[in-house]
Amino acid sequence: MMNSPTLLQPKDWPPQLLETPEPPEQLYIEGRLPDPEFIYLAVVGSRKFSSYGREACEKIIGELAGYPIAIVSGLALGIDTIAHQAALANRLPTIAFPGSGLDRSVLHPHSNRRLADEIVAAGGALLSEFSPTYPAGLHTFPKRNRLMAGISKATLVIEAGEHSGTLITARLALDYNRDVYAVPGSIFSLNSVGTNNLIKQGATPVTSGYNVLQALGLASNLPWQTQTSLPLADLSPLEKKIVELLVVEALPRDELIIQLDLPTSETNSTLAVMEIKGIIKETMGEIRLA
Repeated sequence: MMNSPTLLQPKDWPPQLLETPEPPEQLYIEGRLPDPEFIYLAVVGSRKFSSYGREACEKIIGELAGYPIAIVSGLALGIDTIAHQAALANRLPTIAFPGSGLDRSVLHPHSNRRLADEIVAAGGALLSEFSPTYPAGLHTFPKRNRLMAGISKATLVIEAGEHSGTLITARLALDYNRDVYAVPGSIFSLNSVGTNNLIKQGATPVTSGYNVLQALGLASNLPWQTQTSLPLADLSPLEKKIVELLVVEALPRDELIIQLDLPTSETNSTLAVMEIKGIIKETMGEIRLA
């Protein structure tokens, strides 16, 4: 059974919230916040997402696994839901800001009550400035968007149409001196008009988790570099080449074999050894650095 929402004392708020022009007067929480060393990354996007948007969201968040990053989103249908689910699948803490109070009788959207329970059960948190039984309304969503932008070091926009409400969060992030990242999309897709425009306006384009780690200043602390028992100098030439490819992005096994241009048997045996050594792992159909 989940805990009831409680008032979070201002001294326990993430300090970045207090730095915004419009901090909340009160903040209710269910669950717990990540440890202070975690960086908050807001991940937002269209409710009417495409398969490209889903795959991009899952890929990028999957490549952040193992790093001190907490995924922030709005519990809405679409990319928000996918972002929370991808965080849970990769054991990243996730924080949800629904556009309502936290009581399950009003939680919006109603269909994501189970996801909300899963977020709390996994050690994440639900946050809201609205009283627990306050219902969602047209005015509540822009208000929660400012909290998502304010609490996060950066906002990543996965997919957004030209007039998407998602762009409100991106604009607020810029107003608050936060970074904005955007996933570029097809020039033929209406779902990518907003993200492509953000990039034209100066948002950082990202196509992989590694890009996000670079932008957040975490790319110099890759897991394989910190394993003292497995220094880079001790890797074989093929192992080094595989690491160099996976530093950029996780890859499906078939794609990795194509890029290495070596016999499949040789590549597979090397990958098996690297997995035993703890250098790589295979999750969600892709090989990534462990």
